[in-house]
Amino acid sequence: MSDVPRVIEIERLAYPSTWPPSAYRKELQDNRWAHYIVLRDKQITEERSVVPQQEAEKPRKNRLFPLSLLPSRPTITVPAPELASIIGFAGLWLMVDEAHVTTIAMHPDYRRLGLGEFMLVSLIDIAYNIGAKWVTLEVRVSNYTAQNLYRKYGFREAGLRHRYYSDNQEDALIMWTDEINSPSYKQKFQDLKARLMQKLEAQ
Repeated sequence: MSDVPRVIEIERLAYPSTWPPSAYRKELQDNRWAHYIVLRDKQITEERSVVPQQEAEKPRKNRLFPLSLLPSRPTITVPAPELASIIGFAGLWLMVDEAHVTTIAMHPDYRRLGLGEFMLVSLIDIAYNIGAKWVTLEVRVSNYTAQNLYRKYGFREAGLRHRYYSDNQEDALIMWTDEINSPSYKQKFQDLKARLMQKLEAQ
């Protein structure tokens, strides 16, 4: 719950339309099928204790790791440096045997570094852990960058939701993976994940 203010801040930077804070609180408190994660840059936490805030929040392109994914349901109050260290978040719902990705958002300063892909991989890992058979999501028809990432991970177009986005009435593509427990999908996913982790650790 204590991560919500920073999540809202990042969402406002990432998207033209956002959820209200109450929606996230309701998700965390009342929706037992919801799973949310935050991505933290631990170096920000360390540096904020010795440098001014405006310097600490600059992206560290040469030393992104160590990074960690932490559940967004902490049992203790998170101090301010921990909030500042959140650079992205993502979530999904389990609907019977389908993992429906609800959101993926990165702070603009940390884009094009493979971290959005890292969060997608983490959501697919969650889908495996909670017993989902497929992963699905909606994406703007104009967001070719995201679409290419999803296709890389085996998502295919399966339909269209007309006027899905409230800010500009843009349509959304509906995309689905194949059955994620199939040997072919599992192998492809593990290969992609391994290559991504090598890339991130080298940065």
